[in-house]
Amino acid sequence: MTTIGDAANRAWVTRSRRAVWHPCTQMKAHETLPIVPIARGAGAWLFDFEGRRYLDAVSSWWVNLFGHANPRINAALVNQLATLEHAMLAGFTHRPVVELSERLAALAPAGLGHAFYGSDGASATEIALKMAFHYWHNRGRPSKRQFVSLEGSYHGETLGALAVTDVAIFRDTYAPLLHRNALVPNPDLRQARPGESARDVAERAAARLEAHLAAHHATTAALIVEPLVQGASGMVMHDPHYLALARALCTRYEVLLIADEIMTGFGRTGTFFAWEQAAAPAPDFLCLSKGITGGYLPLSAVLCTDAVYDAFYDDDPGRGFLHSHSYTGNALACRAALAVLDIFRDDDVVAANRATAERWRALAAPLARHPRVRHFRQRGMILAFDVETARPDFARWFFAEALARELLLRPIGRTVYLMPPYIVTDAEFELLATRVAGILDAA
Repeated sequence: MTTIGDAANRAWVTRSRRAVWHPCTQMKAHETLPIVPIARGAGAWLFDFEGRRYLDAVSSWWVNLFGHANPRINAALVNQLATLEHAMLAGFTHRPVVELSERLAALAPAGLGHAFYGSDGASATEIALKMAFHYWHNRGRPSKRQFVSLEGSYHGETLGALAVTDVAIFRDTYAPLLHRNALVPNPDLRQARPGESARDVAERAAARLEAHLAAHHATTAALIVEPLVQGASGMVMHDPHYLALARALCTRYEVLLIADEIMTGFGRTGTFFAWEQAAAPAPDFLCLSKGITGGYLPLSAVLCTDAVYDAFYDDDPGRGFLHSHSYTGNALACRAALAVLDIFRDDDVVAANRATAERWRALAAPLARHPRVRHFRQRGMILAFDVETARPDFARWFFAEALARELLLRPIGRTVYLMPPYIVTDAEFELLATRVAGILDAA
C-alpha cells in the first residue's frame, strides 16, 4: 500500500477545521479530539492519507450496506452516467425512477403503491407529515392537525421532523420554533417489570396510546413510529406486537400511521422492512432513506396507500401535494438504489443476513457477559448494549479509544452499538468484538 505520509493527514485536517462546519459536532472539541481524514474506502474499511485503516462499524451513520467502493454499484453508476444524470421530475419522468418506484411497491407491505421522493431522511419525514395533514384537509377535516410520536423518538432535525423528535439535545434549543406534538410511552424492552415479557411491555405501552387516541383522535392527524428500533435515542428495541396494536388503534380511531423505516429498512432487522414482523396491515406511509442507495447518494422516498393518493387527485391544483426538491428522483441516485435492490435479489441478502446475525450473536457473546455491559440486545444486524460507567465524557472517550484500535464507533451517550456493513466477514466481526471488549476493560 502506498503511504502518503502524516503531513497529508495534518494538511487535510487543518483545511477541514477552517472550512467545514461538521454535523452534530461542537467544533471546539476538535481542538483535542482528532478529525479523521479519509482518503478512500474498500469493503468495510476506510483508509486515511497515511494508510491507517478503520473498520466502519457504524456503516457511516447507518447508510453503507454492501461496503465502500462496491464494484456492482460502481458499475451501475458508471453506466447511468453515460445516459442521464438528472432531469426535473415535475412534468417529466425517466426509467430509473419508474423502475425503482415499481420495485419498492412490490417489496413493501401490500397497498403501498405510490412513491414520492426527497433527498434525505428528514425530508421523508417532512413529506409524510405534510401529506398526513393535507390528507385530512382535503377530506374536509382540518381539525385533525396534531401528531403523536413515542418518547425517545427521532425522525430528523428539520423543523417539522424535529417537532416529532424526542431527543433533548436536538430538540430543546429549537423548541420555540416547533409545532406542538404529543408524546406517548415507548415499549422499550428495558422497561420490563419483574415477570413481564416483551409482549407485556408492548401491551402496556399500547394501552397508553389507546388512552391518548380515545381522548384526542378528533384532532390527531397521524402517529409516527420507528418500527422495532428507535435509533438515535440509544437503539431502543421493542416487540413487533406493539406495531400490530398501534395499527389496529390507528384504524379504529381514524388516525394515519407513519412508519419511519429510514434506519430499519433494507434488511437491518431480519426482514427487508421491519414492518413485516408486525404481521399487521400496512402503515399509511413508509419513510425510506439511508441504506436505499447503499451509502452512495442522497435519496429518500415516502410510499403511501391508494387512499392517501386519491385524496389529492383532483382538478383543483390546491388539492395537489405541492412539495418539491430540485433533485427529486435524481436518476443517478435511483440507479444506485436499483443496484442495491439487485444485490438483495441476486444474493438473497435477507436470508444471508439472518444467518450472519446468528453468527454475530455468538461472536459477541463475550461482550454480552462483560461486567460493564448492561441490557445487551440484538435485532437482526443491529447489536447494542449499555455501559456502566461514571465517565461523564464516555461517548467521546470511547470514540477516541476505538479509533486507536482501528474502529469507527460512535456511542450514543452510554450506549454502544455495532452496525457494520452486511459484507463484514466473521473474522472482521470477531476483531471488532474483541477490540470493543478491550476498550471496556480500559474504561
